[in-house]
Amino acid sequence: MKKTLLLTTGLLIALMACGDSAPDQIGSENNPFFAPYGTQFDVHPFDRILPEHFVPAFEEAMERQNTDIRVIKEDPEAPDFDNTIAALDRSGELLGEVSRVFFALSGSNTNDELKKINREMSPRLAAHRDEIRLDKQLFERVKAVYDARETLDLDSERSFLLENMYSDYVRSGALLDDEDQEKLKALNQELSRLRVSFSDNLLAETNAFQLVIKDESDLAGLSEGVVKTAAGAAAAAGMEGKWLFTTHKPSMLPFLTYADNRDLRRELYTAYTMRGNNDNEHDNTGIMADIISLRIEKAELLGYDTYADYVLERRMAKTPVNVLDLLNRLWDASLPVAKNEVVEMQKIIDREGGGFELATWDWWYYAEKLRKEKYELDDTELRPYFELDKVREGAFWVANQLYGLSFEPIEGLPKPHPDAQVFEVFEADGSHCGIMYMDFHPRASKRQGAWCGGFRRQNRAGGEEVDPIINLVCNFTEPSGDAPALISMDEVATLFHEFGHALDGLLSDVTFKTTFRSSDFSELPSQIMENWAFEPEVMRHYAKHYETGEVIPDRLIQKISNSTLFNQGFITVEYLAASLLDMEYHTLAEATDLDVVAFETAYFDRIGLIPEIVSRYRSSYFAHIVGGYAAGYYGYIWSGVLDKDAFEAFKETSLFDQETAQRFRTAILERNGTADFMEMYTDFRGREPEIEPLLRSRGLQ
Repeated sequence: MKKTLLLTTGLLIALMACGDSAPDQIGSENNPFFAPYGTQFDVHPFDRILPEHFVPAFEEAMERQNTDIRVIKEDPEAPDFDNTIAALDRSGELLGEVSRVFFALSGSNTNDELKKINREMSPRLAAHRDEIRLDKQLFERVKAVYDARETLDLDSERSFLLENMYSDYVRSGALLDDEDQEKLKALNQELSRLRVSFSDNLLAETNAFQLVIKDESDLAGLSEGVVKTAAGAAAAAGMEGKWLFTTHKPSMLPFLTYADNRDLRRELYTAYTMRGNNDNEHDNTGIMADIISLRIEKAELLGYDTYADYVLERRMAKTPVNVLDLLNRLWDASLPVAKNEVVEMQKIIDREGGGFELATWDWWYYAEKLRKEKYELDDTELRPYFELDKVREGAFWVANQLYGLSFEPIEGLPKPHPDAQVFEVFEADGSHCGIMYMDFHPRASKRQGAWCGGFRRQNRAGGEEVDPIINLVCNFTEPSGDAPALISMDEVATLFHEFGHALDGLLSDVTFKTTFRSSDFSELPSQIMENWAFEPEVMRHYAKHYETGEVIPDRLIQKISNSTLFNQGFITVEYLAASLLDMEYHTLAEATDLDVVAFETAYFDRIGLIPEIVSRYRSSYFAHIVGGYAAGYYGYIWSGVLDKDAFEAFKETSLFDQETAQRFRTAILERNGTADFMEMYTDFRGREPEIEPLLRSRGLQ
């Protein structure tokens, strides 16, 4: 699942911005964070950063920011934009550097030391943020500037920053009395601890399960490449002569799609859907219940009816009613499509004399049979044309055609992991645009999914241009034997998706470090890129057979085009089920003795989720809503309305129309996080978005 965006929300990021005083740490001369990096492009010296550097660096960084805050509060001059709002934006530079490196490594290359540090530091960081947000003297200065905003003659970016920074303080509890502020601090620290525990448990559960196959006959149906990969995984785990499959999707999905052994498909898929719900030391059900309960308490403390009301106030959707209107409309349209897909697959089972009803662990297997039957399209026939490096170059080519960007590999730069690739990005005029890391394959130290973040964000808050350093992380199929990594159509779409997030960061053109983004808008830059991935003109550029160099033939392009609507019932329903579950949790007004397993079961029964489909995420491994997507997982489909409508602007002109591309760049990519979301969209499109292109793209109209 695509994840991750360059999410920058309010003062949370303002708390990660400035300070250069010399530290008084014992042995600080050996800490890379306390001296100039001395690296090309000032990238982080990953080769010199060790786990033991993080706690001293965090502590020093928090102290530096505390000094920055004292300077702002003690300024004898009357509060104004520069000495209060801009100064807050600049504060905490070292904290931002340390945080972005630490949490990036914790997600993509963790170990026991980093996990321990995360458990220690996350509550302390939450407490540090609260001390700043709930500082009454500081808030009075922010409020004074806000109250005088009509007299300040600020430009639109500064006005947006001021209004949203003030709102952040209020939403963080600045108007609460002392007693309630102490309650809020305790809630935030406990939520921080629970989020870390949930994440650690999920990674442990994902890594724990192994489907070890000893009998070669149990591999029936699997391609040679899948078998070789499983043999390599087993050998690496000390099980030479066997075959190993796990609940990591690049291992699991090919097995579910092609393995003839139904019992083993059930065993593997059941292990996947039971992660965090095995009544062991890594059980997440109680943690999720506690998180939901604490969020209800937090929302009530801050004066909101529900946690969803609190979250959505700052989103493009604005209210739970607006979200549920969209989700329910799509649910009603997609559920009959999914039911029809079940009927079609059951016919295949019956025709083959299966003697059973389609179950959740059968879906991929029979969907692939149905796709071959209806479209003569076979994933194993397509993969040789989707060599990972060539797909990556295809994404680069699209960016070049749209925005004139070029990407050159760099040797010798420090990398966050040895597997990472590094590129310098150039503007059309040859000037430096930024640096991008790309880390493509799964490992035990990396969480599941795909995401794109930033080690450094573009800004000019200090008066000089700071160029972005982007970090794109995926979990794609690995090379097998002598063959390069050959990826699936889903993985192709994911690469283009995350690359869209990367472009959002690379092409940012903002003044301040503090921006205010929304998950239901920030998926627009990523999801619109998926539309180019399977355009014939684009595929002819990158889809070349890894052995012969043959360009993908027109017959396969046509088959891909013909199958665009295939399996859309399943894809939409399993996603919507998770989105609706997220909203059901976060529109609760109370949650006494919440049993999340019983809750989700009862809810899915009530809305009519068919037994052949499991929600894309169940409560015990719904990491999105434990993190930044609480009451926000709907954002992908909300942004889907935007991206399909936005791509129509290109279809109405041409695939790489320069005027349209430049308008998308200046209205959306350069300004994201510094203006009203609908304003940005209408500046690009000339009108508000329409839902019809999304409905057509999913066969729901």
